[in-house]
Amino acid sequence: MLETIHIFHTNDVHSHFEYWQRMQDHIKTQRLEFAKAGEPSFLFDLGDHLDRSNIYTEATLGKGNVQLLNEAQYDVVTIGNNEGITLSFEELHSLYDEANFEVVVGNIEPISGNKPKWLKPYTILQTKNGTKIGVIGATAIYEAFYNELNWHIIEPRQTIVQLAHHLKEQVDILVCLSHLGISEDELLADECPSIDVIFGSHTHHLLEEGKMVNNVLLTGCGKFGLYTGHLTMQFDHATQKLISKKEEVIENSILPEKEGEALFIANLAEQGKLLLQTPIFQTNKNYNKEWFHYSQLSKLFAEAVLDFTEADCTMFNAGILLDSLKKGIITNYDIHKILPHPINICVIELSGRELKEVFIQAQNEQWPNIELKGLGFRGSIFGKMLTYQFSMNKQRELIVGGEVVDLDRHYKLATLDMFTFGYFFPNFKYAKKKYYLPLFLRDILIEYGKRLI
Repeated sequence: MLETIHIFHTNDVHSHFEYWQRMQDHIKTQRLEFAKAGEPSFLFDLGDHLDRSNIYTEATLGKGNVQLLNEAQYDVVTIGNNEGITLSFEELHSLYDEANFEVVVGNIEPISGNKPKWLKPYTILQTKNGTKIGVIGATAIYEAFYNELNWHIIEPRQTIVQLAHHLKEQVDILVCLSHLGISEDELLADECPSIDVIFGSHTHHLLEEGKMVNNVLLTGCGKFGLYTGHLTMQFDHATQKLISKKEEVIENSILPEKEGEALFIANLAEQGKLLLQTPIFQTNKNYNKEWFHYSQLSKLFAEAVLDFTEADCTMFNAGILLDSLKKGIITNYDIHKILPHPINICVIELSGRELKEVFIQAQNEQWPNIELKGLGFRGSIFGKMLTYQFSMNKQRELIVGGEVVDLDRHYKLATLDMFTFGYFFPNFKYAKKKYYLPLFLRDILIEYGKRLI
């Protein structure tokens, strides 16, 4: 007997729900048709379903996303870095308490405290005909971030290979939910051909018909809910072999529009806004924002960062400030509009010589107009790089805190974690640094505002 099995999969939705209703309506309709034909189907999500730049996700701390996954009848999910490192330990620990689906992540565990009940390294699904599908999950390594949040993260490929060897004799089909990125997926396929399919995410790659590597099928469906993946497999019960696997990508924008889509999005935003309308402090003046100049708001934010970190100086791009701070009562919603990014502050230790290099690099005339995407940034353009408590005099000497720096002495620079990944300032990657988690930029501004405005 030949059994046809379907798996629908989504990844890197990042709380973009513009096509959510039509996507889920299509999947539900297809699954009902397959069920009538006696063909089992499953629905997976590969992580980064939530993104705290979204007002609904922020207000519910991701539990609203879990509710949406429940309503859509997902079977198995794994976590991405947006679930893993943008929530506090306690928030992630309880995130899936009400989930009606299984969560598989084989490479994280608490450093201290109890393991959450939902956390498991793998699960085994079974069709009505008895075909067993082993599902392994793993997420990308951000060791410094996870450690700061009380999670121990393990090298994912090694973990997946071990789990694959453990499961292979117990199941008929073996798949992996990977939030590791396309390069890691390719290496994993080379290393572990016993996996039949690697469902890919994290790097937002799009593989319209999948990609075969070492007889392992790799998938990738872009980002932001623009695409849904549909895997069709045939399993031969006579030979106990998987005889075919075929991937197709559905473009959600061309699916039939669902009635009430705009209202659905508006309702989510309104729910989020209402939940975040808590007054937090009051201002007696307006603080303007500017993307190409220093501003009253950038000065206030710099003061908040320096007060919080006790660093010698700070540096950030003006483009992170998306709105002005109005006069009057300020709510969590107001601050979220200004700083929606899931970005943390990091303090880096640099010699005076290295700090001077950084200051010179920061004057790059091309940066202000860059349309920056990713790295946690949720704005439009990079904006001017702003430096507070350090500058350069006419003699080309670096001044920190009003004094000429000692080129051999070490100083503490407070900046954004997105600058530590090596793209803008390569030397940051290897410098001694401390990340302040789970607080986001907005949390630091809120705490300063409560005390001093």
